[in-house]
Amino acid sequence: MQNYNNIQKFLHDFVLNKKIINKSLFELEKMIYLKNRDIVNQSHVFITGLARSGTTSLLNFLFSSDEYASLTYNNMPFILSPNFSKLFNKKNIIKKERLHGDGINFDNNSPEALDEVFFDNNEEFVKNELKNYIQLILLSNKKNKYLSKNNLSFKRIDLIQSILPNSIFLIPIREPLHQANSLLNQHLRFIQLQKENDFIRRYMNYLGHNEFGLSHKPWNKPINFNNLNNINYWLEQWNLFYEFIYMKFQSYENCYFVVYEELHNPNYVEKILKKINLEKFKHIDFKFFRNSNKKEINIEYDKNIFDKSQLLYQSFIQSK
Repeated sequence: MQNYNNIQKFLHDFVLNKKIINKSLFELEKMIYLKNRDIVNQSHVFITGLARSGTTSLLNFLFSSDEYASLTYNNMPFILSPNFSKLFNKKNIIKKERLHGDGINFDNNSPEALDEVFFDNNEEFVKNELKNYIQLILLSNKKNKYLSKNNLSFKRIDLIQSILPNSIFLIPIREPLHQANSLLNQHLRFIQLQKENDFIRRYMNYLGHNEFGLSHKPWNKPINFNNLNNINYWLEQWNLFYEFIYMKFQSYENCYFVVYEELHNPNYVEKILKKINLEKFKHIDFKFFRNSNKKEINIEYDKNIFDKSQLLYQSFIQSK
């Protein structure tokens, strides 16, 4: 997005800033491409959780199995019309590191968290159209199962599974101090990037990426810490977020907590593959899993919120 020319920026602003355009293209695409296929009984996978917990690494790893259809950069900016989007000539993106500066590279064919553009509509629309939308994505990729990464989908797990009862939800969790520090660093990084290029801010807003940067939206109302430039704010957000996740979803048979620090363990990864019915995917390429927790964090933090978060983190490790 940082290298888009003025025409590309205008097109993204024009299409993504107006829901009526996206919805109109969606309705037209349904008329032309939609077929009556039964996708309800498939084990679609939804990756969701707090940012900087390994959600993108998990997405790229599962997508490499070639078993799933996902939205990719090729679908931009026509996210609600995945078949139409293939008709447009796209400027080829040479594989490069994403703006986060975290060693994760992407190109046109890389999967990305884009479906919030669909979910950012009223609940009635989602109820009526989710199966149609996923079916269009599957048709465009000639696949049977959908793979989504959306850090906001934790809010709608009940809704999604009421529509697609065999869906599986993977919720990554990372050691709290390292995850909070990563969130803080990305927040400061994207503030600077967005000040230098306002299109980056607009682009992220269109896609619902308000995890950090100038348009940051807290997952929960802060209680004791309000300074976004202090790690205690992010530690408290970590704790509030995962308290809800643990209490709400620990008993859900189709929700699995994925411990970031265990993703280098072949036996652990094989267990995840078994849970999502992907045992035949034998080639585990650990290039997708970068353990960034090796760096020592020399930063002052509130001991009470840190200890509380550590206890909660251990609860996740000891859970199913």
